[in-house]
Amino acid sequence: MTHARTSGRPKILLVVGARPNFMKMAPIVRALDATEAYELRLVHTGQHYDPSMNEVFFSDLALPDPDVHLGVGSGSHAVQTGAVMQALEPVVDRIAPDLVVVVGDVNSTFAAALVATKKGIPVAHVEAGLRSFDRTMPEEINRVLTDQISDLLFTTEQDAEKNLQREGIAADKVFFVGNVMIDSLLHALPRAVPPARIFARRDAAFGRTLEAGFAAATLHRPANVDDPAVLRRLLTTFAAIAERLPLVLPLHPRTAKMIEQHELSALLDRPALRTIPPQPYLVMVGLLKAAAVVLTDSGGIQEETTGLGVPCLTLRDNTERPITVTEGTNRIVGTDADRILGAVDEILGSGGKSGRIPPLWDGHAADRIARHVGAFLKTDSQTPAR
Repeated sequence: MTHARTSGRPKILLVVGARPNFMKMAPIVRALDATEAYELRLVHTGQHYDPSMNEVFFSDLALPDPDVHLGVGSGSHAVQTGAVMQALEPVVDRIAPDLVVVVGDVNSTFAAALVATKKGIPVAHVEAGLRSFDRTMPEEINRVLTDQISDLLFTTEQDAEKNLQREGIAADKVFFVGNVMIDSLLHALPRAVPPARIFARRDAAFGRTLEAGFAAATLHRPANVDDPAVLRRLLTTFAAIAERLPLVLPLHPRTAKMIEQHELSALLDRPALRTIPPQPYLVMVGLLKAAAVVLTDSGGIQEETTGLGVPCLTLRDNTERPITVTEGTNRIVGTDADRILGAVDEILGSGGKSGRIPPLWDGHAADRIARHVGAFLKTDSQTPAR
């Protein structure tokens, strides 16, 4: 990554704030840096602020250390968005970028796009046009508003362009490039950590049982973990699944906090169920790759399981990534225990949906993004399209 300023080259400010952003930004940084056409500056807002986990993710993804770390930390959506804007504005003034690149749908994404737009700086939004059509999700608001003020909108699936057209976005701003999450996934696969290694020291016997097949689960969305009745129902369902096959549950900090607050930890005390702390990216890739079934409320994991060909059950009533259902391995099951258990039994009996890899989920989305950025900024060096 270029750090020293070189006169005449366009400056690009790339903003990340949370771990899903890291996975999306890493291949973009590599592709833009390979052109040697830009001065790149990476800003980490600190929306996800666990230092050890951040450092591991950056290392796993071969993502350079941030040039600027804003350290905004947690807070309500309004507090966090405002804190990012206040901290980022002087950085933007100092660097004076020719383009600001944002990814995904977290608070940092919208905050950075708004700062740039108000200063007349073009914004490129990677993963534009995804819609759950559920305005109770804060991420949906961030997605819609960021797209409205962006100048380059890079989409992961073709239906996203239809969503943008309905919202009045000019077609000449929209480019179907594929999925940078899959770029990172394919880049990481050769280095993925086998699941048994996670338990080599803490519980080697359990680790060996995973070789015969296991379920992996993640849970973090407020609708699922903040309501004690829903959380209890899902944890009870996980315990029931563990009667069928071992289940590994990496616990998001928010979920762990709510389990403790509502005194639900006893529900997870099962011989074939193990909770583990949040894991580095290469460990999660290894876990997902080896699982017989994945249960999740994460949008990114819906994409990763489709990319890996692993059956996925989404613990929500909607998804902003419908292509993982129509073409991939994903199935929407909500939070009803009988529906979830029935879907698990079906997968164990038949192997689940085979699915297929969606168009342009080929590991070269970032190369296509770099090509379009080059055309937009009129640079001589452009990465060719794949």
